[in-house]
Amino acid sequence: MMARITAASLLALGILSGCASDSQPDNVENACAIFDDRPHWERAILRAERKWNAPAHVAMAIIWKESSFRDDAAPPKKYILGFIPNGRISSAYGFSQAIDGTWDWYKKETGNSGADRDDFDDASDFVGWYMAKSNRLDGIPMTDAYNQYLAYHEGHAGYRSGRWKNKEWLRRVASEVHRKSLEYERHIAVCT
Repeated sequence: MMARITAASLLALGILSGCASDSQPDNVENACAIFDDRPHWERAILRAERKWNAPAHVAMAIIWKESSFRDDAAPPKKYILGFIPNGRISSAYGFSQAIDGTWDWYKKETGNSGADRDDFDDASDFVGWYMAKSNRLDGIPMTDAYNQYLAYHEGHAGYRSGRWKNKEWLRRVASEVHRKSLEYERHIAVCT
C-alpha cells in the first residue's frame, strides 16, 4: 500500500514539475543560458526556424521583448474609478503576447487547434508563423528584426499604414529588439 502511494506521489510530482518547466529561465539575456536551462526550448525554437524559415535569434528577441520569456505574461489590468478591476487592457497573453483574434487565426490556418499561448513550443511556432506572414504580406525580410517587430506589434495593417512612424517609443523598442537579436545570434552561433 505504501509503495503505491509513494509511486503515485512521485508520478504526481513528475507531472507537476513538467508543468512548471515552462517557467521563466534564470537568465533571459543569454540564449545559451536559456537553452541550458530549458533544452526543450532550444528544440522548439530551432524547429520553428526550420518550419517557417524564421531565424531563431529574431524570434527569440521578439519573445524576449513581448514576455521576457514568462509563460503567464499578461498586460496590465483596467480599473473602473481607479480601483475596481475590470479585465485587462488587451487579450494578449503568454510567451508570444498574441491577442485572441490573431491566435485564433494562427490555430485555424495551421490546424494547431490545441495550441496554448503559455506553451513555449506553440508560442515559438506562432512567432515563426507570424514572421513568415510579415515576410509574405509586407515583404519584411526574415532577418530584419526591427521591422519584423514593428509588424508584430502593430499588426500587418498597422505596419502598412505606417502609424508606427509617429510612435517614437515603439521605434526605440524595435531598436532594442534588433540589438537583442544580434546578441542572441552571437550566442546561438557558439552554443548550438
